[in-house]
Formats: sequence, structure tokens, C-alpha cells
Amino acid sequence: MPDKKQLHLTAFMRPVSLHTGAWRYPGAYPDANFNLKHLISFIQSLEAAKFDAFFMADHLAVLNMPLEALKRSHTVTSFEPFTLLSALSQVTTHIGLAATASTTYDEPYHIARRFASLDHLSGGRAAWNIVTTGNPESSKNFGRDEHVEHGERYKRAREFYDVVTGLWDSFADDAFPRDPESGVYVDPEKIHVLNHKGDELSVKGPLNIARPVQGWPVIVQAGQSEPGRQLAAETAETVFCGPRDIEAAKALYQDIKGRAEAVGRNPNHLKILPAALVIIGDSVEDAQEKRLKLDSLVHYDSAISSLSIALGTDASKYDPDAPLPKDIPETNASKTSREGVINLAAKEGLTVRQLASRLGGYSGLAFVGTPETVADEFEQWLNEEAADGFTITFPFLPEGLENVTKRLIPELQRRGVFRKDYEGTTLREHLGLPRPKNRFFT
Repeated sequence: MPDKKQLHLTAFMRPVSLHTGAWRYPGAYPDANFNLKHLISFIQSLEAAKFDAFFMADHLAVLNMPLEALKRSHTVTSFEPFTLLSALSQVTTHIGLAATASTTYDEPYHIARRFASLDHLSGGRAAWNIVTTGNPESSKNFGRDEHVEHGERYKRAREFYDVVTGLWDSFADDAFPRDPESGVYVDPEKIHVLNHKGDELSVKGPLNIARPVQGWPVIVQAGQSEPGRQLAAETAETVFCGPRDIEAAKALYQDIKGRAEAVGRNPNHLKILPAALVIIGDSVEDAQEKRLKLDSLVHYDSAISSLSIALGTDASKYDPDAPLPKDIPETNASKTSREGVINLAAKEGLTVRQLASRLGGYSGLAFVGTPETVADEFEQWLNEEAADGFTITFPFLPEGLENVTKRLIPELQRRGVFRKDYEGTTLREHLGLPRPKNRFFT
């Protein structure tokens, strides 16, 4: 085993870049989100670099922005995650396949079947990113005029997790003798009917798919609000989060792992993986110039719409050259996003225009520098318990991805903080996570 602590790295790949200007960058593939050939090359490069997982966010509606902004967005179309990951599972052998699926606008039986199928198709590489869906516009695609209230969404999510994991345990691991001599295909003594009846959900079961290869696909959680942190502490095995700096990250790390320990979980079985934009250059100045070039490609129409989405209200009505108003109403959109934007504006004294420009590109955590300087920062975050690794988002593709896989990863490997090869074949093995016991069968 390595002497040093090891980083875990996942790649944020839907959209292929969170930066609004990514598709316009010189040499970038404008259609990267919706081109299977490109996506296959991306995931195979990530697997060659020994990344833990390929991570796909998801939206259940076109982003709620004005058409003048929407026409400039590279996120309008993307493949449905399960369809794409099922295809990618057949051109890869080791890298994990993580998909977002909503507990608000889907049903537990659907989610359990899809992830169990993906886990079997991939030989044990699936992961479920539990989300409650923050975009209010999604409700209108599922027969609702109003978005489900924030607290109610998390209440349903907690019960939803119990039902899905219960369905995954419908069969014992050895439930299928498939014996032609006796004529017995499945042992009825090794089938469990869930018969769940709760406050939010009623599901009979059993699932009509054998227990997943990993027992359960790896559980990912992405909320940072109070109910989000508690849900992560009780259920998650990796946490996708967005702290702004190392001090905020340390506080979040200690809080979530402390909560996990308080409910009887091993905190080492919960990996904190903040999202981070990584831009690699020949020098720090070169990397910074790339960032400035990238930011310059964001149109103001997109910028102000990004601010509107983050706040959950139309920001175009505000004076662009004045500070953000103090009386912005609360909405059912993401509370973490809204509070982060308001705090950023206050901390840096930004006008609405300046704040919008920051958000319109990428306003989150970023590491901009040489392979050596970025590796220094990664090691600092790992050693000071600010993170167990990162969910890397790329500035533009393919160049930005290649700079990470071919320049940063070898530097991390040289330092002994990232694997040179996979030690197992399942995502749980990559992450050092135990295979869950079946709650119904010993």
C-alpha cells in the first residue's frame, strides 16, 4: 500500500465543461456535449489516466434563462445519462460511471432498476448521485405548476434512499442457482418482498434484477444546505460539493464527516470531492492568460442569466452598475447557490454586472497554474483534510482535459499521491469502500 495519503479524482463530464465560454475556446469541440465519438475519446483518456469515475450531472428541463442567453449555451442538449453511460460501459473496463438521478421527479423502482442494470452492464462501476432537483422549471415537465418545497424534497429523498437500497437487496447474492437438472432457476427462499409503506412512498417489490455487482452502486450526494449535509452524512459515500476556498472546505469536511460519525458510520467510508476547475499552463502566467481568454468569451446575456438562475429570480431587472439589492426574495431554488452568490457579492463588493460576469463563466473553486503548482495545492488540500480528492471540471476540451491527464496526473503519480494503476475493477475498490451487506440475507 502507498505510504502517502491518496487522492481520489473524478471527472465532471455533463456538461463537459461548466464554463460558459468553453465551446468557443480556440481548438475546442463546439459539439462536445452531444458527440458520442468525442465522449468515447474523453472517457478512454480519463481511464488511461486512472481516474476513479466519469461523473454526469443532469437537468430535467432546459435551463430557465432568456432565449438571448439560451442561444449562447452549450448545455442546451446533452445525452440522457443512463443511455450514454450504458454505451460508455462497453468501451471501458475500469473507470466508474456516475449518474445523477432525481428523487423528486422519478420513482424508486425506476431508479433501482436503472442503476442495478448499469452496475451489471459495467461489471460493478455504477454510482448514483442523489439530487432533489433545484431547477424550478423542472416541475412543469412533470405535471406540476409549482416546484416541490425544499424541505419536502429532502424528506422524500431520505425515504427514497431507503426504498432504493432495499430494492437492491431484493435477492440474496446466491439466489439464482440456474440448475438445468433440477429445473430451479431462482431460490424462492432468497427473495425478499420489500412491502414499503411510508410517509412519501409505497413500493411493494421485489426488484426484477439480481443484486448489483457492488451490492449497491456507490452513493453520491451533492447538497450543501443543512438538510443536504445531513442526508450526505446518513447516506453518501462520496460528496460532490463546492466550497470557495480551503478554509470553507475544511469546515465542510469536518462537519459532514462529524455528522457521519455521529450516526455510527465510519467517516473514512465517505469521500469529500469538491468541484474544481483546473487550468494548466507552461507557467502560472500562461495559465492565467488562458483563464482570461476563456472568461472573455462569455457574453453578457449569458452572464446575467447565470446570475438569475443562481438567485432564483430575474436579475436583469437590477441596475447592472449598482450593488446587489439586499431584499432578494427566497425561492425554492438551491439555497446553497443563492447564499453563496449573495455572500460573494458582499465580500468582494461586486456590482451586479461584475457578479454576473464572474458567474457567467465559472465562479467556483479553481486551480490555475503549472502541473507543479496545482499538484502543490492538491497535496495541501489532501494533507490538511480539506478534501479527499477532487471532482475536476475542465476549462475546454480536448486540450484542457489532455493537460490534466498528460501533465498533471504524471506529476501527482511522481509524488506518490495518485495511483499508477487500478488495484481492482469496481468503483468501490477504487474508492476503498466496503461492499454493503444485504440487510435481508446473511
